[in-house]
Amino acid sequence: MRSKSPSTRIVILEPASAPLLTKGVTGTHSVEGVAPGFVAQHLNRDLYDEVRAIDEEQARAICRRLAKEEGLLVGTSSGLNVVAALQLAKELGPGKTVVTVAVDSGFKYLNGPLFQDVQSQADGVAKL
Repeated sequence: MRSKSPSTRIVILEPASAPLLTKGVTGTHSVEGVAPGFVAQHLNRDLYDEVRAIDEEQARAICRRLAKEEGLLVGTSSGLNVVAALQLAKELGPGKTVVTVAVDSGFKYLNGPLFQDVQSQADGVAKL
């Protein structure tokens, strides 16, 4: 990305409950696929500009919002990404471009608490 746009900023994320990169503290979290509790030896700190710790409840809330409002069924690691992208867009202001990636599907969360309220609403609509 930087070869095409040298001013590109790359931000990596971790759950606020396990802020190893931002604060040097391990912790427990429920976001699959991120923050394994150790710093990988192959982590190249020259490839990113910033690390942000994102609240898991905000990530779960945005997952539900994306499902309800946009029809996007994403998992909590994608929720972290979207929360951070929205925060960054607000900080940068109008006229700036922020890009993120939805890296996981929400299908594996359908039987759990993440999408319970979305499922209840869908069941109610189906009965109409």
